[in-house]
Amino acid sequence: MSIPAFTAAPVKIQQRSSPPPPPQPPPSNSPLEATTASWTSSIAHHCRNGRLSKAVSQFTRMRTSGIEPNHVTFVTLFSGCAHFPSQGSLLGPSIHGYARKMGLDVDNVMVGTAVIDMYSKFGEMGLARLCFDHMGIRNKVSWNTIINGYMRNGELEEAIKLFDEMPARDAVSWTVLIDGFVKKGRFEGALEWFQEMQMLGMKPDFVTMVAVLSAVANLGTVGLGMWLHRFILMHDFRDNIRINNSLIDMYCKCGCVEFACQVFNNMPKRSLVSWNSIIGGLACNARAEEALNYFLLMHNDGLKPDGMSFTGALTACSHAGLVDEGLKLFESMTQVYKIPPRIEHYGCIVDLYSRSGRLKEALQVVKNMPMKPNEVVIGSLLAACRTFDELMNYIYNLYPTGDFNFVLLSNIYAAMGSWGGASKMRKKMKDLGVQKRPGISSVEVNGVIHEFMAGDRSHSDTESIYMMLDHLSHELRASSHALEVEFQELIPF
Repeated sequence: MSIPAFTAAPVKIQQRSSPPPPPQPPPSNSPLEATTASWTSSIAHHCRNGRLSKAVSQFTRMRTSGIEPNHVTFVTLFSGCAHFPSQGSLLGPSIHGYARKMGLDVDNVMVGTAVIDMYSKFGEMGLARLCFDHMGIRNKVSWNTIINGYMRNGELEEAIKLFDEMPARDAVSWTVLIDGFVKKGRFEGALEWFQEMQMLGMKPDFVTMVAVLSAVANLGTVGLGMWLHRFILMHDFRDNIRINNSLIDMYCKCGCVEFACQVFNNMPKRSLVSWNSIIGGLACNARAEEALNYFLLMHNDGLKPDGMSFTGALTACSHAGLVDEGLKLFESMTQVYKIPPRIEHYGCIVDLYSRSGRLKEALQVVKNMPMKPNEVVIGSLLAACRTFDELMNYIYNLYPTGDFNFVLLSNIYAAMGSWGGASKMRKKMKDLGVQKRPGISSVEVNGVIHEFMAGDRSHSDTESIYMMLDHLSHELRASSHALEVEFQELIPF
């Protein structure tokens, strides 16, 4: 069957007698703007992937091509420098110099805020504050950014001063302050700011609640934690995954494992962090069998374990003395799931061997580790050591000036009855100027948190506390309880 030929219809040309219409205005998306957008998109692509030098190279080509960057271009560059400070600290100031020539860091609030964030992440709070002070327009984001910068760099007093000067605060402003106190270990201060936030009627967001729950978890104040749980149930946070994960972590750290399991089981949707929180929490509370059961259930739920999952499972094996099961898990992690072991995984294996009395194998793991062992790994070895001289010499040579090293070795000598060895360790500490970091403990009584430090007698009830301790000491001695260490060393205040 032949295909018929296509014949075009004749075109009739009509002569135009009227004058041409006036030219229309160019569309809002002019070629210059489109070109600026395309250059900025290319720069953003390099910034997202950490290729800052290529991003700056594109920026230079953009300028030499006669295309002027806009505020989005600069915000993109400053954000890239802030996320990759090792490169950004070298490139960011020169880009800022060009933005300053255009006046954007003063007149444009987005550019000025991005500059503040960049310098604060470099630790250059002097430059960040200078930019903040010279901004022509500031908004809440600008204030929150400079306050967060001070909190991040440990300048809490300056952050509080600026917070008090803010013309208007929102939930983010309070969260920046509370979360900053938590990250600096000032947990009581975080709770005090949260209490003031409540008194002023400011409604927290879910980030605020996560920060406050972290403070409670670190203090172990379960009473306040239960109050927060009720607060969460009464507001719009009950189905928030991050808040539920924080509740699980808080209850586990406070020793209320049943409540943690209840929160986990009632979650409508769970993430990998949810599973890791319950597995690790159960393992740390000596509920090894339940932790391993949850580890298996996670597989059945279709989730692939990560490094944190294996840390929790290995910790459970260590606490339960399941050496063979732990070694199989470690092999599965490296061989099946191809997860590179980190120091915490090696620490679990060292602890696994140490708890079972297999110190030579534990020491061999430490010697073959691809990284230098930390305090946790060394502590696992020392805690199980009594007569292993090779181990003592190895640790002493590895950490000749570590205070934890001296203290643990001294305690081991004392437990062995070698008071000469203990005295020798204490003398070395004195000669080298090594001081033991003071231990701090806290207890919650009727909603009030009391902190105690070794040798501290500043508590208002010190006399009655010491009287009670003396009474307990006499009772224990009368009951013929053998104390391995002098009782006064156990007093935390």
